[in-house]
Amino acid sequence: MAEFPLAIVTGAAHRLGRVFALCLARRGYAILLHYHTSRLAAEETAAEIVSLGVPVHLAQADLSTGTGPSDLVSALDSQLSTYGSRLHVLVNSAAVMPRADLTTASASDWDAALALNLRAPFLLAQAAAERMPDGGLIVNVTDTGARKLWSAYPAYVVSKSALETLTRLQAKAYAPRLRVNAIAPGLALPSADIAPEEWERLVKRLPLQRPAATDEIASALEFLLDNESVTGQTIIVDGGYSLV
Repeated sequence: MAEFPLAIVTGAAHRLGRVFALCLARRGYAILLHYHTSRLAAEETAAEIVSLGVPVHLAQADLSTGTGPSDLVSALDSQLSTYGSRLHVLVNSAAVMPRADLTTASASDWDAALALNLRAPFLLAQAAAERMPDGGLIVNVTDTGARKLWSAYPAYVVSKSALETLTRLQAKAYAPRLRVNAIAPGLALPSADIAPEEWERLVKRLPLQRPAATDEIASALEFLLDNESVTGQTIIVDGGYSLV
């Protein structure tokens, strides 16, 4: 299967991770599809990828633990020889968004958010760089909220803000061989814990007054795949939320 370039997408079972995995599959990439607990959703996403005519491999790991990133790297190494012993793309999409203000947030919630949202992309980029001898692309998925003061989600905001800074540091450290960029979506897919009326209220605040379509967010990844002069940048796809 060496004719297929290999890509890893973390948190790829559902939501935007799934969108990025399918985007890469449509571009002819074999996918190492990471998931944590969503086994059924991961299998459904994998079946859709297979229907596109490209290989997919499932890899379960809890990236918030001390061994989780190395577990995923081990899964990668078990596949590398099949794909010319090199990785082409890493998309760090897995994230957690605990709700708790600074007066009530627990240390465990804080640590788990930073471990998954920031530490894992740091460690996975290190491992990916070693496996991209001839160049490659790393994409960190941040959030337009990285530049907002969402007081109900401090661990999330801090981790995503730091991830944007990490993106710039990585772009400088790994150049010229690798490019590192970020994609910062805004409102796109409502979470299960948000009421429809609240979602509608948030959408109406946007200058464009509509959520981003998933193919519009995927097109940011396609742009980064195609334009090899872009590194150290955050592509914001938020319907103008950053203007509010």
